[in-house]
Amino acid sequence: MDQKGNQFSTFAGVFTPSILTILGVIMFLRAGYVVGEAGIINTIVILCLAEMISLLTAISMSAIATNTPVAGGGAYFLISRALGPQFGGAIGLALFLAQALSVPFYILGFTNSLVASFPSLNTWFIPIAVVTAAILFSVNLISSGLAVRIQYIVMTMLALAIVSFLGGALLLFDPELFQANMGSSYSNDNISFWVVFAIYFPAVTGILAGVNMSGDLKDPARSLVRGTMAAIAVGFIIYLLEILLCGGSQQRGDLQAQPFEMLVKNALWGTGFLVMGGVFAATISSAVGSFLGAPRVLQALARDQIFPILGIFGRGSKDKDEPRYGLALTLGLTLGIIFLMGGGDSMAAFDMIAAVVTMFFLCTYGMINFAAFVESFGANPSFRPRFRFYHWTTSILGAVGCLAVMILIDAFAAAVAITVIAAIYIYLSRRVFRSAFGDARLGFQYAIVVRALQKLRMMTPHSKNWRPTFLVMAGNTQTHIPLIKYAAWMEGGRGLVTAAQVISGDFETYAARVKNLREAMDTFLRNNALAVFPEVIFAEDMDEGIRTLAQAHSIGPLKPNTVLFGWPRSAERAEVMFRNVWSIAAMGKSVVIVAEKGLPSEHRQRQRIDIWWRGRQNGSLMATLAHLLSQNWEWRNSHIRILRVIGDAAGRDSSRQAVRKLVEATRISAVPRVIVSTEPFNDVFRSHSAKADVIFLGIQPSENETSTELYSRISDLLADMPTTILVHSSGEADVFV
Repeated sequence: MDQKGNQFSTFAGVFTPSILTILGVIMFLRAGYVVGEAGIINTIVILCLAEMISLLTAISMSAIATNTPVAGGGAYFLISRALGPQFGGAIGLALFLAQALSVPFYILGFTNSLVASFPSLNTWFIPIAVVTAAILFSVNLISSGLAVRIQYIVMTMLALAIVSFLGGALLLFDPELFQANMGSSYSNDNISFWVVFAIYFPAVTGILAGVNMSGDLKDPARSLVRGTMAAIAVGFIIYLLEILLCGGSQQRGDLQAQPFEMLVKNALWGTGFLVMGGVFAATISSAVGSFLGAPRVLQALARDQIFPILGIFGRGSKDKDEPRYGLALTLGLTLGIIFLMGGGDSMAAFDMIAAVVTMFFLCTYGMINFAAFVESFGANPSFRPRFRFYHWTTSILGAVGCLAVMILIDAFAAAVAITVIAAIYIYLSRRVFRSAFGDARLGFQYAIVVRALQKLRMMTPHSKNWRPTFLVMAGNTQTHIPLIKYAAWMEGGRGLVTAAQVISGDFETYAARVKNLREAMDTFLRNNALAVFPEVIFAEDMDEGIRTLAQAHSIGPLKPNTVLFGWPRSAERAEVMFRNVWSIAAMGKSVVIVAEKGLPSEHRQRQRIDIWWRGRQNGSLMATLAHLLSQNWEWRNSHIRILRVIGDAAGRDSSRQAVRKLVEATRISAVPRVIVSTEPFNDVFRSHSAKADVIFLGIQPSENETSTELYSRISDLLADMPTTILVHSSGEADVFV
């Protein structure tokens, strides 16, 4: 269904809801209290710090908003399109809760101000709050356009109220009182700079009220930037004037105990009724703004199918696509909070909700900044924001500032908030999303990889930094899954594995299939939970294709240093394989041949890995690969034996000592074993390793032995034996460094 929706202007859709939320309940009920507790200087610092975080976030938001078509969902939309559905879903849910909790926050503020003005209504606190919530719900249910038009009336009342209490404060301004209120004087030990910061911060969260209307704007990219920046500037000026003038016109005790009452009492020319009307209007308008924003975030989440359970909230009204199901849920949460926390010490409940809302908004602000940084750092050619006053350093500063302030306010609450968001992210990461947002994560990762590869290219290789980079000649991947698994096990999370298939034949027939074969291989590897890269190439000659692949395959400096083959099933195939093996070895690469006899039994309690030591060059690579294999979680119970055969018993002690020193020098957890025997190696090999789970054995070419003879000899050796890994090392890997 093609639904046109609303088409609000910058002033109506962004500036008005933003400034009315900024100049809201905090300005009337708690700004004076913060001045009384923290003092004028510290309150200005609080204002500047809060506004700085807000401004940096607005800059980041402007960069993202002017770089991509903006739809409904506000900050959620911006974050999800930059960081993907996982981050977007986690923050979107937090943002919805922040906006939804803001509704009872403002309604409680309105009810508090009403009761403070008319104390006889104190017993009616909860009924007044409930009726207010119902009226606001009805206004939003009828039309968001009606809600926006009502805000024009509210803005007029708010302007008159501000003129009234600032004008009265100016007439009563006393330099000596101003000087006395400069420093802090906290009323009890539970109050500190960061406690009052948390109470004050919701004053600057109003910028999201406009951002959340993104789907209802005529020109979102232009309106979001201009409207938000204007609201921040106007809000900063008015709050600064309030701090200076009220700090110089009221006693500290009055500021702490009755900040709102003093605004009414000191109003210009006895117009306290304007201040009362202003606070009523401001709190109500802020609640309206949150009532507008929260359901729209939820609607965008539902339409992106981030959380399937939220599907019903994606529906909109037939005429203007209003999110009425989300509106009903917001009302339910609002009434629950009112019944739970209304009455009693209502200002304590008000401050508690303010702290929770602050934490949620700081998380959202931090993620907006991080999203802009990822977009910029990734340097995608598509990142061309029309907002020119942006640099990635402002995003980093904004993100770090949000995190630091969260910790300083309440480290435990910050940890809980981050843990909850991380848990949602992990949950969403396990889901496969049909939607592709074209987010910036790919560009971000690409930029990191390219920078790392460039740095890696400039470094001199050293055997101490050797890592297994396997190129597996996998052929038909599905029939060679054990071969690929052994490569992944021996890579041990320290290197990388590429499973390659070379196809040969008629060029016109097969070349066009390469891409489809690669995609099919990738799907198969993913389904088998193998962190292995797929590669398929076409070559008119199979042998030439294998040799070319071994030489040319690389990602910059990440060239394969070890090529892995499977043991051939016939002498004819062995001749071809050994021809390629020795050619690749001549290129200076190590070669590993896996004669696999299936995968080890999952029921074995303790797996055994045998290394037959017959020299340092192949031995170093065998010991390294065996160690990496044992580090894999599927082989975590394995133990390694290093076996050496000697023919004379007289050398037993010296050989045992030599092997023991060898094990110590390798720093590998292994058991040395010296075998004294004059029997043929085949018999010794069989008698000592028949019950191993995997065996490592060196292999060397011989001028006196053909490939067929070598194949026959090794086939006899390995008959009825466990999986054996034959290793020919280039000498690049050195286990002793």
